[in-house]
Amino acid sequence: MESTLEGRRAFVRDNTRLQAPPHAPELSLYLADEITPIWRLTEEALAEIGLPPPFWAFAWAGGQALARYLLDNPAIVAGQAVVDFASGSGIVAIAAMKAGAASALAADIDVFCEAAIADNAEANGVTVAFTDRNLLDAPPPRADVFLAGDICYEKPLAEAVMAWLGAARDAGARVLIGDPGRTYFPKTGLKMLAEYQVPTTRELEDMAVKRTRVWTFED
Repeated sequence: MESTLEGRRAFVRDNTRLQAPPHAPELSLYLADEITPIWRLTEEALAEIGLPPPFWAFAWAGGQALARYLLDNPAIVAGQAVVDFASGSGIVAIAAMKAGAASALAADIDVFCEAAIADNAEANGVTVAFTDRNLLDAPPPRADVFLAGDICYEKPLAEAVMAWLGAARDAGARVLIGDPGRTYFPKTGLKMLAEYQVPTTRELEDMAVKRTRVWTFED
């Protein structure tokens, strides 16, 4: 597999299928039908190309919930500059653009996400910028809205991201977080905006449907 962006985009298309995520069927994403084959493939390729686990190949519950919320409440992002942290497949950034955002920056340290997001944005007729910089290494960039789904599955990361998002809120941005009950999601300082029953797969989660909520910081 080539190490170029076009090579990675070809890899994405070769190992996924264009389909609608169940909770945001207005969108079309290149997603893997099953987790095991692509995960095994990446393990075999790991020694050769350093391919990280393909989180970009799946529509995780927190991202689906955020996408649904934005599509149903487009005024939140209409005309706004948006940052989608830990973007993965780009589902949230793409939903923001479909809802009328002025711009969306998808951030993920996995460069394969750049390929997946490029393919997925093209499939949905939108433009999404990408950075593989670790945004946690600096203060939040200037933006109107910060979006983050499924960020609380590891304690140190959860604490770092929540502090960083808090800094974005303190600087005047709106922050929305999608979470399906991850262990390290904070129990205080947030208010729930919406709750969804999001179809997922038992290969990824502990149940076939995850109760997933969209949160923002308390005033």
